[in-house]
Amino acid sequence: MTGPAARLRERWAAVRAGLEEFYAGPYRTTMRRARREEDDLFLLVVLAEALGVPDPAAYYSAEVLPATLPELHAWHRRMGMEASPLDHVGCC
Repeated sequence: MTGPAARLRERWAAVRAGLEEFYAGPYRTTMRRARREEDDLFLLVVLAEALGVPDPAAYYSAEVLPATLPELHAWHRRMGMEASPLDHVGCC
């Protein structure tokens, strides 16, 4: 389709992308930082039992632990730990 309808659709998509960038662009870093902080808190809750903090939901968080292991290295570096806090998981 290369008619006027297709050109109008392309222009409308370009206008929509421009407006989205105009309104969402300034908040992108803020939203990224908030997401990272939420992820850090989630990892802390999941790893609490392994770090020695009593966790009443350890049974449920143990199921999520394998999914969080790929992010473990970046998390413990952001938290200021030189090496992995878990004895049985060596990522460094």
